[in-house]
Amino acid sequence: MSSPSPSPSPDVALNSVLQENRVFPPEPAFAKRAHIGSMDALAKLREQAEKSPDAFWTEQAAQFHWEKPFKKVREGQLPSAKWFLEGKTNLAFNCLDRHLTTARRNRAAIIWEGEPGDRRTLTYFELHREVCKLAAGLRSLGVKPGDRVGIYLPMIPEAAIAMLACARIGAIHSVVFGGFSAEALRDRMNDAGATVLITADGGWRKEKVVPLKAMADQALESCPTVKHVVVVDRLKKELSLEPGRDIRWDELVARAPVDTSVEWVDAEHPLFILYTSGSTGKPKGVLHTTGGYMVWTGLTTKWVFDLRDEDTYWCTADVGWVTGHSYVVYGPLLNGTTSFMYEGAPTTPAPDRFWDMIERHGISILYTAPTAIRAFMRLGDEPVKKHDLSSLRLLGSVGEPINPEAWIWYRNVVGGGRCPVVDTWWQTETGGIMISPLPGAVPTKPGSATLPLPGVHVELVNREGKPIPRGQGGYLVIREAWPSMLRTVWGDDERFKQQYFSQVPGKYFTGDGARTDADGYFWIAGRIDDVINVAGHRLGTMEIESALVSHAQVAEAAVVGKPDALKGTAIVAFVTLKKGFTPSEELKAQLGAHVTKEIGALARPDEVRWAEALPKTRSGKIMRRLLRDVATGQAPKGDTSTLEDFNVLAALRKDEE
Repeated sequence: MSSPSPSPSPDVALNSVLQENRVFPPEPAFAKRAHIGSMDALAKLREQAEKSPDAFWTEQAAQFHWEKPFKKVREGQLPSAKWFLEGKTNLAFNCLDRHLTTARRNRAAIIWEGEPGDRRTLTYFELHREVCKLAAGLRSLGVKPGDRVGIYLPMIPEAAIAMLACARIGAIHSVVFGGFSAEALRDRMNDAGATVLITADGGWRKEKVVPLKAMADQALESCPTVKHVVVVDRLKKELSLEPGRDIRWDELVARAPVDTSVEWVDAEHPLFILYTSGSTGKPKGVLHTTGGYMVWTGLTTKWVFDLRDEDTYWCTADVGWVTGHSYVVYGPLLNGTTSFMYEGAPTTPAPDRFWDMIERHGISILYTAPTAIRAFMRLGDEPVKKHDLSSLRLLGSVGEPINPEAWIWYRNVVGGGRCPVVDTWWQTETGGIMISPLPGAVPTKPGSATLPLPGVHVELVNREGKPIPRGQGGYLVIREAWPSMLRTVWGDDERFKQQYFSQVPGKYFTGDGARTDADGYFWIAGRIDDVINVAGHRLGTMEIESALVSHAQVAEAAVVGKPDALKGTAIVAFVTLKKGFTPSEELKAQLGAHVTKEIGALARPDEVRWAEALPKTRSGKIMRRLLRDVATGQAPKGDTSTLEDFNVLAALRKDEE
């Protein structure tokens, strides 16, 4: 039996060892055209948000349509703040109807490409018609404001149409990622009490059919509240329908009116439930409401991506995740932007699929995950360089901290050394981006999310909840309410308060560790659960992983701790090599020496284990808790419904036998 890990000093939450000194100021030509084109302009916004918050938020909210103006900007404090009180609006109206009297009417709202190569384009006018028809169809099925509608679809335009149709009639949508199992779908539909499920016969992923309808049928054997199932005929094959319950999408909308009335809802009316899974317990249904989410999502999309009328914008997330909600559907459409959607895998049928689509569609903004970037790095530069990516003008990163090596590769190889990189930090619970550079104003540093956005109040605290000075690492908290914050956990307000507000009273506890540098820039270290306690020093796994990935032969790395009698915790590194390199004991020694050189002997891995691939969620995040189980020889624990490929985990466990 090993001894317990030494407790850190209460004044030190996290020891930071990563050193990164490169700085990239905004290009003058970019800054000249930007919505926020200088640090002075940004400072003025911050000052207004700080000194006159009601005036600041009123001005931002005025960019959207309110059928009934709100009378009060905010009421209450964390955790129970409410926003834009007595105001009435509708998110679908703001995404669609208000553009129809402008030049955006015939602009492409969604450009879509399926994995097999089929394509569709919907203008704002056409998308509005499709949303109205489905909204009318849902009303004909008895869906009323406040009813829950499940959405279990591949990444096809109907997914966005379904979300917007629910918003139009005041129904609460709960999107379940199309790669989830029947069990995961069942649990989420039962928790939400959904009355209708919208699904498809299937979708394409890695040249294989994902049998969504079959999995939905299995789930619905134990979903007593679901009375109707709307089925999209994606595959154009024989479709199995249960009489009295199932109806084809095309039949439901065939005779529906194209001018379905809008349900004007209170700003605090629930908009959607999105389930997040943890290491233990049932998934949490994060609830977001309408008005505050609309304002912050629309605003941050405009600011962070510096949207222009001519942009074709591609956020690669699936709508099953919050990134897909906020920055594939709602944020871009609120701004009248053209949003590109892709159904399938990034390297199907060839390693250059992403870059080929960017070239063919003239994509100007790309927003993707560090995991995807590192996977592309592993394939080498050649698939990227065979395509003309000159249409790109801005790159974004989302989902987890990005290591400096991947940031530089992304900027230089994908962006040609000319595109700014906006590394964004936010969460399902925050609803929208909280920390990010604004590309026309903020100098960027590889690996740093830089500065909080205007109106956002984040800080670092120690284990006792006291603020810590710059240069140190601590726990990331949000000290004041913001418009797009989650309002509760569906059906479990006590869990909401316990999960997010019990650790640091009066403040939202993000669960992430971070440090600030001398310029006040934030460097996110990842989940507090992923901090390793080595001989009394608390080290963020992201920093050690960054050092490993900076080695020329390493494509990706994940670091976890396992109990050690002497040090408290030993560092175990799982390493995936780039194409063309072979594992060896000599390379293990080189990697240990490389980490020592980069950040010090304290962070040198005690073990290096080779991995053909790492266990990841379907959104691309590495599941380090499963790697901890592998490192300690234990069977996987907790919720594994989000794991993309169980074979990866099986291979790692087999290697340990």
